[in-house]
Amino acid sequence: MMKNESKKNIFILNERNFSVLVFSLFFSWLLAFPFEGKVLYVFLEKYQIDADSVIFESIVAHLMGLLSCSFYVKNIKSAKRLIIISISACIACTFVFLFRTEFVWKLALILCSYLAGASVSAWAFYFKQLSQSNERIKIAADVLIFSNVFMIIINFIAVNISVTAGIIISIVMLAGALIFALKLSDNYCKTQASCIENYSKINIKNPLVLLCFFIIVMTVNSGLMYQVINPDFEHFPMLTSWYWAVPYIAAIYIMKNLTDKTNRTYILYVAIAMIGFSFIAFMIFDRSVLSYLLIDTLLLGAFGVYDLFWWSIIGEILDYTENPSKILGIGLSANVFGVLIGGIIGSAIYNTDNSKLNSSVLALVILFIILIILPILHNQLSRLLKNHSYLTSVQEREKDFNAYEKYKIFNELTERENEIVGLLLNGRTYKMIAEELYLSENTVKTHIKNIYSKLHIKSKSELIKMLSDKII
Repeated sequence: MMKNESKKNIFILNERNFSVLVFSLFFSWLLAFPFEGKVLYVFLEKYQIDADSVIFESIVAHLMGLLSCSFYVKNIKSAKRLIIISISACIACTFVFLFRTEFVWKLALILCSYLAGASVSAWAFYFKQLSQSNERIKIAADVLIFSNVFMIIINFIAVNISVTAGIIISIVMLAGALIFALKLSDNYCKTQASCIENYSKINIKNPLVLLCFFIIVMTVNSGLMYQVINPDFEHFPMLTSWYWAVPYIAAIYIMKNLTDKTNRTYILYVAIAMIGFSFIAFMIFDRSVLSYLLIDTLLLGAFGVYDLFWWSIIGEILDYTENPSKILGIGLSANVFGVLIGGIIGSAIYNTDNSKLNSSVLALVILFIILIILPILHNQLSRLLKNHSYLTSVQEREKDFNAYEKYKIFNELTERENEIVGLLLNGRTYKMIAEELYLSENTVKTHIKNIYSKLHIKSKSELIKMLSDKII
């Protein structure tokens, strides 16, 4: 039996590695090419094509792919099928850019952007199935780090050698993603019904809506970066082609490897300050190499902290849904929508006389809004995800454990059932319990029926009497 378990663990580990490689290779192509990538910018500049309209259409198509995926991908089998078809189609679409067919370029870019969005959302099934909830921050960190490392390679080649070479390398990345995607398994649950039994019926609507609003507001600054800051440092092509994402990678690597004793909540506030200082520096300093290194290090380092934050939060929320592609698609679409809004505003600002001042003031206003939202979001998410490393320190986890011990009234009951008993005995109504624990009232009623059944009682008065006898 132990031998079989060992083999199973090794298999899952290999599957996890395949999954991370598929996403990282595919995402590196996405970041380098259709999603405001360096390769796309260099390509459009080479053929003197208006970048604004092309990139807008590409981002909108990507957004549609993210949002629509869950309507036709319902299980891991259909997710794998879509991923393989999408990567194959993206290889063909990218290959088109090696030939001078301007009309076909536009159609190919829109198609591959849409399929990229859909397949990224579909990857959520593997994100959920191949890791425990407390491991997803590590998985998220790995895919963000590796995808950006691969992206740097593509960007450097496209900018410093030739855009054709960059396109060829991006096709190689896609081919690698396809090879590993073919090795992915799709047999984690025998039937869809058995899979559904594993997810919890907790109400995640309010925390998810607030999280998405937070992501949109935060990533408006990313859009400003693409349209206002990056163009001002285009005269350092070699430096910007490789250094741009280095602080982002470094920040994620550091956050991934912090000890459990580190309070990551404080780091979120430090990251807000970093964004503020970067835009102030952009407004004050010149356009030298040192200015670029300072601004980019502060800005991309902060974005790394926040991207890992919301990626890992979404990863944990996947446990509370039947279709994980829906949750990941909504979360990523909030990110893309924020970048889109920021890009539109940034383009308008860049053409004004005081673009530095206007963009910096707008960024600081956005940060002020984030400072208002963050404590509310932290409170909402902390009640839903009690042990997430971004939301609680070690001391808070110990308090949670002590609170659980306090409510561990009956050994026959689960942790959740004991928690409900404690709240019930404190005079909470079904509705109040549902709101406090992010459950539906029907779920609370089901839990209470199970509690009464396990304790062989029929009413709250019998529960109180049983507890009194237990204390005596």
